[in-house]
Amino acid sequence: MRGNTHVRFGGRVGETAWRKRRDRAPARPYYIGAGIEKENSCLLTLVGARSDGTKELIAMELGYRESEASWGEVFRGLRERGIGCPVLFIGDGGLGAWKGLADVYPDARRQRCLNHRGTNVLDKLPKRMEADAKAKLGELYNATTRADSERVRDEMVDWLRRERQVPAADTVLRDWDDFVSFYDFPADHWIHLKTTNPIESVFAGVRIRTDAAKRMRHRENALYLVYKIVRRLSFSWRALNGGPNLMAMVIAGELFRDGVMQQSESEMEVMTA
Repeated sequence: MRGNTHVRFGGRVGETAWRKRRDRAPARPYYIGAGIEKENSCLLTLVGARSDGTKELIAMELGYRESEASWGEVFRGLRERGIGCPVLFIGDGGLGAWKGLADVYPDARRQRCLNHRGTNVLDKLPKRMEADAKAKLGELYNATTRADSERVRDEMVDWLRRERQVPAADTVLRDWDDFVSFYDFPADHWIHLKTTNPIESVFAGVRIRTDAAKRMRHRENALYLVYKIVRRLSFSWRALNGGPNLMAMVIAGELFRDGVMQQSESEMEVMTA
């Protein structure tokens, strides 16, 4: 299950949030001119993977900012619809989503978006260090084992502290376990688990199709428009690598370490007998 929010209702059509450095992550949030209320609304969105590996839009609701209460309502709605605890939830740094998830699905594993963490690290560094930092982040994120990732992490943190960039070093270390959960899942799935890109790419299509729209008087109309656009785009969503058999293993609770399935103790006993 993957959650995020990239659209806010209430701004001028095509308006985007100004970013300190425009050459990094896409400007967010994206505003759609809708409603006459003073407060902007967030579009809270969840995309899930089915047992056969196909992706499906499972929630899209208006919420007040990205608050814990708003996300909690979304998750409780899923539970009431019969959707059980997700095996893994992927999201960005929005605290409301994580708190709402912990309240409704406390047993769900967490995976934070690596792209967002990289942007947060770079935002704390001077321009002269960006190229080296990007190279080190790339090595960190592409490590093939958790041990290698931790080794590169420690090297990067030491380098940042030597350069007196303590806030950036602390950012690399913060909530570390939530950024390496993907190592406990099949390597074929890693490309789908490391970031929130699947949702970001969806709203890139929404942005293209709503730039030409005039301001809508009611936010519900804008919500319906975005929903129909996303539903249409979902027909071409890419399924998870590995097919239904690999997803069946994940759902069955098979253990993976560094992307490789591990033999259970019972299987080891049979082999050694």
